[in-house]
Amino acid sequence: MGFVSFDLQDDIAVIGLNRPDKRNAISDSFVEELDGIITEVESKAKAAVLFGHGPHFCAGLDLAEHVKKTPFEGVHGSRRWHQVFGRMQYGKLPWFGALHGAVVGGGLELASCLHVRVAEESAFFALPEGQRGIFVGGGASVRTARLMGVARMTDLMLTGRSITASQAESWNVVQYVVPEGQAKDKAIELAGKAASNAELSNYAIIHALPRIQNMSGEDGLFVESFIASFTATSPEAEERLNAFLQKKAGKVTRPGDAV
Repeated sequence: MGFVSFDLQDDIAVIGLNRPDKRNAISDSFVEELDGIITEVESKAKAAVLFGHGPHFCAGLDLAEHVKKTPFEGVHGSRRWHQVFGRMQYGKLPWFGALHGAVVGGGLELASCLHVRVAEESAFFALPEGQRGIFVGGGASVRTARLMGVARMTDLMLTGRSITASQAESWNVVQYVVPEGQAKDKAIELAGKAASNAELSNYAIIHALPRIQNMSGEDGLFVESFIASFTATSPEAEERLNAFLQKKAGKVTRPGDAV
């Protein structure tokens, strides 16, 4: 049995972290298998969902493996996490997370590289590295800090406390909170909507938005104008815009209204 499961549902790849006996803790072999799955997903799907088998999404780094590494090996391991997680954040597809149980340490770092996160009410979030005598190494200082803010991340790391799904939503760590057992279905539903978008639009959204946030306001507006023009002149955009003008596509409605 591998560390990562793969299932294709129409245009949506459903990927499962499959090491439940270790609370889906992330080892080097785990990362390499995930890297191979990402390559397969990008060749077959238009959107992807990541979830965890068993009672937890992911409880973080496999400390038993990490404690045996030299400092230099630790640096290389950290950089490998950055590379593989970055393939999801800045890849070809939008990624959706279905989170439940522990989303802790490296598990939160993994979740932070996804584009949309759905949490069940049972989910809890923490960055306990400070209590283990180490520092985050899977991208949290960049990705997670940009979601929740440096002050909140500092609090989690210094105190070791965990937060609930509702707190995580208020901190911008997750975008949806759903009842128990519903995160995966909700994530698949959302991924289906993204998969129906123009692929060029999705690519621009996941690549341009985070980069524009790192620019000055004027630089961001300049880049936005070029991306907007480029995507609007694609054949698929022309087809979709004409369908809207000809009243063949639905309008935006108030939440809860019938389409």
